[in-house]
Amino acid sequence: MKLNLLSFCLLFSFAVGTAQNKNFLDVPYLETSARVDTLVTPDKIYLNITITEKDSKGKKSVEEQENKMAQAFRGLGIDLDKQLFIKDLSSNFKKYFLRGKDVLKSKRFSLLVYSGKQAGEALQALEKLDIANVYMEKTEYSKMEALELDLKSRAVAKAKKKAAALTKPLGQSVGQALHILDNSSPYYQNYRDTKQLTVYREHAVAPAAAEPLDVDFEQIRVETTVNVKFALSNK
Repeated sequence: MKLNLLSFCLLFSFAVGTAQNKNFLDVPYLETSARVDTLVTPDKIYLNITITEKDSKGKKSVEEQENKMAQAFRGLGIDLDKQLFIKDLSSNFKKYFLRGKDVLKSKRFSLLVYSGKQAGEALQALEKLDIANVYMEKTEYSKMEALELDLKSRAVAKAKKKAAALTKPLGQSVGQALHILDNSSPYYQNYRDTKQLTVYREHAVAPAAAEPLDVDFEQIRVETTVNVKFALSNK
């Protein structure tokens, strides 16, 4: 009895699924896709800064260098509470052993700046303090979520426009959307290759009179693709 009931349920499910597929295929439709993209300038740039005792020729402590860095950043109008973060959350500094004798402290920060010019000013300030271990960690666009939604809407509108152009010579009109598939890949934050984009490495010779950068960072390309099936009807 149980076996017969199970067989009946399976047959019923198959019949319903077949009917639904048949109904869908019986509706004249047009399938089209559209892609929309744009370029945006990142407005959040993260610089990774590491301070160690060996960074300083005068063997200044990490704490002393940290305070001078904070003072220099304040002079640039940087809000330390909102733009400067300690990277090592477990402790404020790490200890390194050099040649089995000396203990060197190290402290790592992340500095958030909002433009290429501000990044250049920060780098110049760090150069004057002989803090050389700095690299660009990542770039972001703060309004990315709203931008992605706008691009999706534009892509669907573009797909409908293409469908209308394709059906006009046939004397048919585009009806409601039967199916919409978002083929867009999620945007991932642009993490940089630190080996290639280190701004000033340790022991590197920096220009004697470097000017702050007054250019924007490389733009971020954002794109979206949709696939839409539209019902067709005769005019």
